[in-house]
Amino acid sequence: MESEKQRLKNPTSTFDKMFTGFLSWVERRIAKHSVHGNPPVYDPAEFPWVAEIDKEWKLVRAELDKLLERREELPNFHDISPDVSSITNDNNWKTFFLLGYGVNCEENQKSCPETTRLIRKIPGIKTAMFSILSPGKHIPHHTGPYNGVLRYHLGLVVPEPREQCRIRVDEQYIVWEEGKGIVFDDCFDHEVWNDTDGVRVVLFVDFVRPVKFPFNLLNKLVLSTAAFTPYIREANENQKKWEKQFHQKDKAAAN
Repeated sequence: MESEKQRLKNPTSTFDKMFTGFLSWVERRIAKHSVHGNPPVYDPAEFPWVAEIDKEWKLVRAELDKLLERREELPNFHDISPDVSSITNDNNWKTFFLLGYGVNCEENQKSCPETTRLIRKIPGIKTAMFSILSPGKHIPHHTGPYNGVLRYHLGLVVPEPREQCRIRVDEQYIVWEEGKGIVFDDCFDHEVWNDTDGVRVVLFVDFVRPVKFPFNLLNKLVLSTAAFTPYIREANENQKKWEKQFHQKDKAAAN
């Protein structure tokens, strides 16, 4: 994600230069014509589905707890999406994808039916996963690749002391709470700390940013091309391979 954006910030080919200019033009229109404005952090009440999911968070937590029994078997984020190796390259940021860049992770979804049911309430959902940070993990400051999506975090496991488990978005610091969702724009500079002795887990979702007509159609066009970019194709292939191996172990154990 980050390295792709850096490549486009420093275009070399004629195509890259043209695409970078077009994308910058689109992003400016999206920021100007967003239904809910362009703040770094949003009021969750702007999105009615947030409250619907938050109130059933314990169902999600129950499915997560089963997965955490096999936490060491879960993939590192950079094992699935090598582009994030610019911000993480250790074993302390684990993931479990339910939806990856628009592609359903069917076997993983079968393991988490209630979570899958709930995330289907989210209009324009693009990505959904459990984001699992080990004790002491720090994700350095970075920015997302494109402002046509917004991010939702639902706190699921927040260790004490809570104030040492936080995210900074632009100049705002947010402390996660179990059962409470936050919404922010990851194109603002952001940074994450888990300075506790416990594991922190959030349900991590990217969804299409509500934009006024006709720029919503332009946003949809840009997002529809994302699946064809090399880094997303590679991430999807890595996810499919890992998912198959992980669930084969389950089937073997059952037999």
